[in-house]
Amino acid sequence: MASISVALAVSRPPLSRIAARFPPCDQRAVRVWRIRCRAEPSSQGEPEPPLEPSLWGIPTSTWSAGLGALGFLETGYLTYLKFSGAEAFCPVGGASCSDVLNSDYSSVFGLPLPLFGMLVYGSVTLLSLQQSGKNVLSGLGDTDARFILLATTTSMATASAYFLYILSTKFAGTTCSYCLFSAVLSFSLFFITLKEIGIEEIRNVVALQLVIAGVVITALTNTYSMSDSHLSGLNDLTLEPYETEITNQSSPMALSLAKHLRSIGAKMYGAFWCSHCNEQKQMFGREAAKILNYVECFPDGAGKGKKMALQCAAVGIEGFPTWVIKDKILSGEQNFEALAEASGYVDEDFRPS
Repeated sequence: MASISVALAVSRPPLSRIAARFPPCDQRAVRVWRIRCRAEPSSQGEPEPPLEPSLWGIPTSTWSAGLGALGFLETGYLTYLKFSGAEAFCPVGGASCSDVLNSDYSSVFGLPLPLFGMLVYGSVTLLSLQQSGKNVLSGLGDTDARFILLATTTSMATASAYFLYILSTKFAGTTCSYCLFSAVLSFSLFFITLKEIGIEEIRNVVALQLVIAGVVITALTNTYSMSDSHLSGLNDLTLEPYETEITNQSSPMALSLAKHLRSIGAKMYGAFWCSHCNEQKQMFGREAAKILNYVECFPDGAGKGKKMALQCAAVGIEGFPTWVIKDKILSGEQNFEALAEASGYVDEDFRPS
C-alpha cells in the first residue's frame, strides 16, 4: 500500500503546473458576454407595430372620416329642407329631382329618410376618428369600433342598392343628384371598410353581413309596402286632359317678358297634371300665359297606354316644366330674373319678383 501511494504521488503533477498551463478566467469578460447574449434575442423578438391600411397614401380611417363628414353635411341639408318645407336646389334633374325627394319613398317609419342618413354618416365619422387614434368615443375598443363600422357600412350599402332599384323602377327617366351622390358615398365607405379589415377577417363575418343585409331589405320592403300598393294603383289610372284656370292678373312686366320670350322662339314644355307648371303660369298671369309658347307634352292624357308627345321626347324632357331658350335648357320653375337673363331681356323698369 505504501508503494502504491508513493507511485500515485509521483505520477500526479503539482497544481502549480496545471494552473500555469490554464490562465485564470477573466470574470469581467464572462459577465459582459452573458449580458450581450441575453440582450440580443429580446431586441430581435419585439413585434413591430402593424401598418395602418392606406389608400393612395392616405390612411383608410382618414378616408372614412372625410367621406362620412360629406354625407353628414348632405343629409343634414336635406333634413333641414324636410322640416322647413323649402325646395331643394337640384343642379341636375330640376323638378324631377324635387319630385323624388318629396315622394312617399323619402320617409321611413314616418320620419324623413335624410334624418336616418345624417345619423349613420355621423356614426361613421366618429367611428373612423376613433380608429385613427382620436379617442372620441371613450370606452370603445378598436375591435368593437371596427365591428360596428363594418355593420354600419354594410347597412348603408344595402340600403343604397335598394333605393337605386326604387329610383330605376318607380321613377324611371328621372334624375336625383342627391340620391346618386349618397349612393356613391355609401358604397365607397363600404369598400374602404372591407380593405381596412382584410380578407381573412371578412371570411369570418361574411355570414353576419348577409344577415344585416337581409334585415335592412326586409325592413325597407315592409315600410314601403303600402306605398307600393298606392303607386301601383296610380299606374293603372288614366287622366284625361284638363285645363287649370289661371286666376292671377298679369303685370306689365309679365306681359312684356312673355312677348319677348315668344318673339325669340322660347318654349315652355309642361304637362296638364304638373303642379309646378300651373304655378309657373300663375306667376305670369292670365293674359301673359296665353302669349307664352307653351307645349303640352300629354295632349291626349296621361296614364296607362299614353305616351309623351314626340316634340317633347325629342328635346329629352326630364321633368316639368322645362324651358328651352336660345339652346339653353332650364329645368323647373323659373322666376322672372332667370328668364330675363337667359333670354337677354332688357327693361329699365325691370324689377325681379
